[in-house]
Amino acid sequence: MNRETSASWVYHDATKHTYRSVRASGHFLDWKNHPSPFKIYPNLAAIPLPPVSEPLPCDALAAISSSIPPGNDQPGLTLETLAALLFLSAGITRRRTHAGGEIYFRAASHTGAMYAIELYLICGPLPDLEAGVYHFSPGDFALRRLRKGDLRDVLVRATGGGPSVAQAPLTIASTGTYWRNAWKYQSRTYRHFGWDNGTLLANLLAAATGMGLSATVMLGFQDEPVNELLGIDTMREVTLSLLPVGHSQEPCRKFQGNPGPLAHENIPYSQEEVDYPAMREMHSASSLMSAAEVREWARPMPPSVFPPAKGDLVPLVPSDGGSIRGDSIDRVILRRGSTRKFALESITFPQLSTILNHSAGEFPADFQNPPGAMLTELYLIVHAVEGLRPGAYVLHRAPMALELLKDGDFRREAGVLGLDQHLPAEASVVIFFMAGLNPILRRYGNRGYRAVQLEAGILGGKMYLAAYAQMLGATGLTFYDDEVTEFFSPHAAGKSSIFLMAIGKPRRQGDSRIAKPERVNR
Repeated sequence: MNRETSASWVYHDATKHTYRSVRASGHFLDWKNHPSPFKIYPNLAAIPLPPVSEPLPCDALAAISSSIPPGNDQPGLTLETLAALLFLSAGITRRRTHAGGEIYFRAASHTGAMYAIELYLICGPLPDLEAGVYHFSPGDFALRRLRKGDLRDVLVRATGGGPSVAQAPLTIASTGTYWRNAWKYQSRTYRHFGWDNGTLLANLLAAATGMGLSATVMLGFQDEPVNELLGIDTMREVTLSLLPVGHSQEPCRKFQGNPGPLAHENIPYSQEEVDYPAMREMHSASSLMSAAEVREWARPMPPSVFPPAKGDLVPLVPSDGGSIRGDSIDRVILRRGSTRKFALESITFPQLSTILNHSAGEFPADFQNPPGAMLTELYLIVHAVEGLRPGAYVLHRAPMALELLKDGDFRREAGVLGLDQHLPAEASVVIFFMAGLNPILRRYGNRGYRAVQLEAGILGGKMYLAAYAQMLGATGLTFYDDEVTEFFSPHAAGKSSIFLMAIGKPRRQGDSRIAKPERVNR
């Protein structure tokens, strides 16, 4: 089914936002049926994780933009470093009480604060932790053991025997729970899985680098054996990605046979769940069912040709290390939020350049093959950046420079494109992630649709961190799909909208200025 790529187009087109679809959906939020933000195993004992208190020595921007090659890791993956990885990616960093209850904000941004991503650990013997399969519970900051024993070889076979998994003392599996996001976003949830898993992985990658650990994002695995290993109900929850962490000189031991089924009880998220078949059908169509499909996935991507600039390029001018605050990556992650109000003020071109320079490039992932073969392209609407003319731009990654597509003040247009919201109109710059889906689907099949959403989420997560490292604000948003393509055409003709990031200065309390989106000829 992975090669029958019409499934991706059916799903993508059916979940596009249009002016009419947003206003005619009839969907409402049933707060009496609001899903729990936590997966709870009531009959499994908690294994408390140690508190995270020691700051990481790595500078935030260096952690965001670099990685540790496998084999160059710091020695020893301890329970303390494991606790820090989990806290800085999926831990609860703040709480807020509201009329309907309490919101538990996490270290990484998630759409609508629904937190549909769960983390599982598959590890060999670690200091103070036995080999096994574990679920991470952010609610009480604890692990619960689902299986005993070293079962990493199940992942080795599922991924085709790659050394990054075979020699990793730990692999973190991310899953998506359909209903926790679909309660609010319905069938569009499957897009959000990529975004939410991506922002979480951006934190994990940066935190791993800050601890001197290698980590690689992997989508090339057979879905069924991994789902079975985790013991999840695939009608409600599915594995999205694997992240081998660290490197051992000795590969894991062979495991013969099948680990068998699990029957651990879970507390339901809601009184009832509404099924949206389109998202499950998309996941099924993008699943790899055989070792041959995994080997096919590992082939290199044909080189893509980015159209040459038709005008002058504006080279990025990132700030040098001496002009930036220099916070550690953990401090930036804990400071990060999702900006709810932007000031109508300028940021500097070095600030924007620093964000792009540290977040828009390659990262360790099996779908960037060869390294640097990016799936997404970045288009910008610049409102207020000192040293850069207002207008619409596209980023050339080689060299790192911006090409002006059309100049002008497009605040109102940006607000309209961002689903008629104030934030894209008020921000200093809005960054649109776009992709030519046809060549991606030809190469990777429907699995490529997972990859392009995930890459956008990871890059967006890096932009969050790079913005907050410079004391700026950022937020991820949704959009009117086809209108974004139309706005950036002819350069973006044939490309699809994937994600949107708005960046600027947070509005100070008492500042009431608002930029209003305005539709014309409607």
